[in-house]
Amino acid sequence: MNQEDYAPEEPYEAGPGPEDDAEATRRDAGEAESSRASRGWWDRNADEYQSDHGAFLGDDRFVWGPEGLDEADAALLGPAASLRGRDVLEIGAGAAQCSRWLAAQGARPVALDLSHRQLQHALRIGGGVPLVEADAGRLPFRDASFDLACSAYGAVPFVADPVNVMREVHRVLRPGGRWVFSVTHPLRWAFPDEPGPEGLSVSASYFDRTPYVEQDERGRAVYVEHHRTLGDRVRDVVAGGFRLVDLVEPEWPAWNSQEWGGWSPLRGNLIPGTAIFVCERD
Repeated sequence: MNQEDYAPEEPYEAGPGPEDDAEATRRDAGEAESSRASRGWWDRNADEYQSDHGAFLGDDRFVWGPEGLDEADAALLGPAASLRGRDVLEIGAGAAQCSRWLAAQGARPVALDLSHRQLQHALRIGGGVPLVEADAGRLPFRDASFDLACSAYGAVPFVADPVNVMREVHRVLRPGGRWVFSVTHPLRWAFPDEPGPEGLSVSASYFDRTPYVEQDERGRAVYVEHHRTLGDRVRDVVAGGFRLVDLVEPEWPAWNSQEWGGWSPLRGNLIPGTAIFVCERD
């Protein structure tokens, strides 16, 4: 992508948006349908997402989730000094905020995202990080191209075959490489996605893996998110060839007063909202 590809003065058209009253349901959704829905949803909603959350995310911060856990403090990829000279792949990079932080530490990041519009925002912000538009299940890189891989709520929650993603990440990592990704904490799937008191009562089975789907009037998925239990996620990591070395469940910090979808101080002080998996390739 080139800088001239970004044209913020022009409205971006990508099919029906949230104003079209998509129907929310739980039903099966395969790999192709999930990928198509994710690309369309993020292309349509990238502008609003960056407008709503850009200040919290910053242009060059590495935030693991709505709780605000910062990689500068957590060092889940390793001490900041150890990142210098390392090749890092960020999957589901959005506007590449995390990649810019990595570059500032002396790393050599590549920011990959399925959404063209999200990557246009990365170009708008700038910073010179290489950008790649591709599906996480088909990474366009040679074997053993990277030392580290990371994903802050990118790709993994939205794919029908997470083991395929794990295997692809394993393929492009060098031996000894680390893979760290964050997702919605599986426990939260049993609760309504509401930030207030109504979101504190169990309303669904934690063990129901049926995907959450928003579909248009013709039944076409426009948004898909896949639920996996905590055990499922661990088994996916292992099936992908990784060794799980840590599972981080960030607590809600006192300084964070924001609400972000179903995340809020009220809920964050009672139930986990994010799970971060720290994995290594032997």
